[in-house]
Amino acid sequence: MAQEYPPSGQDPGFTSDDGGRTGTLKAKAQDVGAKATQRADQARVGAAAGLESVASGLHQQGERVASAAHSAADAVAYGAEYLRENDVQTMLSDLMEVIRRNPGPSLIGAAALGFMLGRALSRD
Repeated sequence: MAQEYPPSGQDPGFTSDDGGRTGTLKAKAQDVGAKATQRADQARVGAAAGLESVASGLHQQGERVASAAHSAADAVAYGAEYLRENDVQTMLSDLMEVIRRNPGPSLIGAAALGFMLGRALSRD
């Protein structure tokens, strides 16, 4: 009562005379696999291009931030140099000249300063 099995897992009803359908199915499967590989490769290339674009944008933004930081540092250094080289009398003269040249912003600044001082003194 021993049952014989066909070699290498073939189905007992399988015959090599299938009219070439096995070859056609195998070719279609290979074609589908090749197309999937091609699409994956295209997606990979597209993703790499997108990442390069993001990296370039980040570099540009970083350069802008660095430029702004350098400008701010230069302004602070100029302020430090101005304080070192000028006495109080000269600084007051410079302040009066700025106020004469820019009366509108000076009034707004004075109002803001007065408001802040009033708030600070009223809390005590």
